[in-house]
Amino acid sequence: MHLSAGLFLDTCPLKIEKEEVNNMSEFLAELIGTMILIIFGGGVVGGVVLKNTKAEGSGWVVITIAWGLAVTMGVYAVGSFTGAHINPAVTISFAVIGEFPWTKVPLYVSAQMIGAMIGAAVVFLNYLPHWRETKDQGAKLAVFATDPAVRSPFSNLVSEIIGTFVLIMGLLFIGANEFTEGLNPLIVGALIIAIGMSLGGATGYAINPARDLGPRIAHALLPIPGKGGSDWGYSWIPVVGPILGGIYGALFYRAMFMSDFSAGFWLMSVVMAVILIGAANAEIKKGKTLGNQVEEKIS
Repeated sequence: MHLSAGLFLDTCPLKIEKEEVNNMSEFLAELIGTMILIIFGGGVVGGVVLKNTKAEGSGWVVITIAWGLAVTMGVYAVGSFTGAHINPAVTISFAVIGEFPWTKVPLYVSAQMIGAMIGAAVVFLNYLPHWRETKDQGAKLAVFATDPAVRSPFSNLVSEIIGTFVLIMGLLFIGANEFTEGLNPLIVGALIIAIGMSLGGATGYAINPARDLGPRIAHALLPIPGKGGSDWGYSWIPVVGPILGGIYGALFYRAMFMSDFSAGFWLMSVVMAVILIGAANAEIKKGKTLGNQVEEKIS
């Protein structure tokens, strides 16, 4: 059984053979699963950051737990149809290591993007009175898309790479183990919570291109009062970072645990080394520049 199906397919109460699932069912399943992900995930952010909600100010722990549960419910909803990728980084990463057919990648990714946009629209409708109450444009955008705590593009890219590397490695670890029937989605949700609590503070842990880009497009299109810009200058980071991190996570797993040291693994290792070293050097240079400026002011 392919890992992409094996992660979740056997855990759902609906016993649907993979051969019975046609392209339309797969498309709708990925669309609905991603929509559910965004309704719960974007919804909790809206409750926490928008003004005069009953959950206002409840904090990061609430957000990370709800995102974990959002993934869990998305997996329960459509795992029997597609394995519940609900994330282009997952789909592409599994395709890279031969666990998912490349011919279906456009179908899955398009469904995930559309589902994310629909989910974001549902969140918009749920909080209709609160957009006017909220004056902070950044808070409104945060309901839809991620942004970094400290804006530093190279380092922000690294954070998204690391988070998605851990995600894909974690999914493959989970897929390599046997759990009580129906438990896998809860374990996956726990993985998301762990990533959010431990690594998510830097960029808001998109770790999913559709999760960020789909709602960001919805933010740009929806008639949100006083919404401001959609921060397109940052938007490439939560797309490129998760794809790079996911691919490397899958290749790394195959190399370390299956002794498959492919050319792709070595190529991605070089790419990762260049990005990591470049990000570290950029931050070191910024630190030196800041230190020199402080010294000049003192003198």
